[in-house]
Amino acid sequence: MCRSIRTLRPPMAPEVGDEDIRAAALQYVRKVSGFRTPAAHNRAAFERAVEAVAEATRELLDDLEVRGQDGGPPRRPPARS
Repeated sequence: MCRSIRTLRPPMAPEVGDEDIRAAALQYVRKVSGFRTPAAHNRAAFERAVEAVAEATRELLDDLEVRGQDGGPPRRPPARS
């Protein structure tokens, strides 16, 4: 399942939105938990985990330093609001 998570950092994915980040987080939580869809009594924990992973992913992508292939100075992706 996690093999279907695509790389989200530039230049591999120049346009990454919240939907892309949430989809990757959802795939990760599904894999780790072993549940594609959680039972009602696990739904809140499952959703909290998806949101935590999505937030960590946003922070990671915001903090990564992406160097250009042209040998120029390091570039950083624009900050997310």
